[in-house]
Amino acid sequence: MEQEQKNRMDAIRQGAENMRKLNLLSDTFASVALQDIDACQYVVRKILGRADIRIIDVKSQYRLLNLTAKDAILDAFAQDSTGRLVNIEIQRRDTKDHARRTRYYGSMIDKSVLDKGAEHKEFPDVYIIYISETDLWHGGETVYPVNKILGKSAIPYDDGKHVIFVNAAVDDGSEVAKMMQYFKKADPDDMSQGELSERVRYLKTEKGGYKEMCEVAEKIYEQGIEQGIGQGIEQGIEQGIEQGKMENAKNMAINMHKDGMAEDLIAKYANVSIDLVKNWIALSPA
Repeated sequence: MEQEQKNRMDAIRQGAENMRKLNLLSDTFASVALQDIDACQYVVRKILGRADIRIIDVKSQYRLLNLTAKDAILDAFAQDSTGRLVNIEIQRRDTKDHARRTRYYGSMIDKSVLDKGAEHKEFPDVYIIYISETDLWHGGETVYPVNKILGKSAIPYDDGKHVIFVNAAVDDGSEVAKMMQYFKKADPDDMSQGELSERVRYLKTEKGGYKEMCEVAEKIYEQGIEQGIGQGIEQGIEQGIEQGKMENAKNMAINMHKDGMAEDLIAKYANVSIDLVKNWIALSPA
């Protein structure tokens, strides 16, 4: 048991250290960073272009339950002082059906409001901010707000649901583009992004931030343990440790590759074979 506990603590510490190396296009790191109200408020204000928005509550990795279909887990789910709900999603992989994914998130949020007994006329405005690493729509823009109009009249159609696609691939010189370039590096020495920079610096360099990273790493570790239940406790522990270590190594390797590090050095630092590194890189988004 003493060795098992040591293995557990080693895995958690290593996981925390690896997460500190991630950027804000990692949903794991972004979820931790944006659960801070001031950091989340900074991002929302910048993307919506509204300096008057005041965020009063944020939940990260927030699960919306669905008894008849799969649950939705929101990377960051916030509420402002007027009752508006804001869902920030980080999408690194270039998967398909992004429009339908935002539709699903929106429907689950609406359902959660209905489940609390609200009538349709009481529906709050919902903003879904979908941040991607690549330019999903290939239009050469940093921000793509979804605008709704009626027929050929250009009369705005406002049902209270707003979707904004944002990407880190296009730098059009705007303030949002500058923030997205910061998302790509999340450099703790770069203090250009106000409260967001302060939060990243705290998580990556300060003792209290390291403690938060350890708590998240512990949750990831425990989830790995749960996935091993049914194979015996010892096997479950071993699987949890290995899954956590391998996922952290993979994320670290991909980020190192994007920063221009050679594959042989990545393999050395990640403590895996160069063939595995090449496979990870080949399967990762361009």
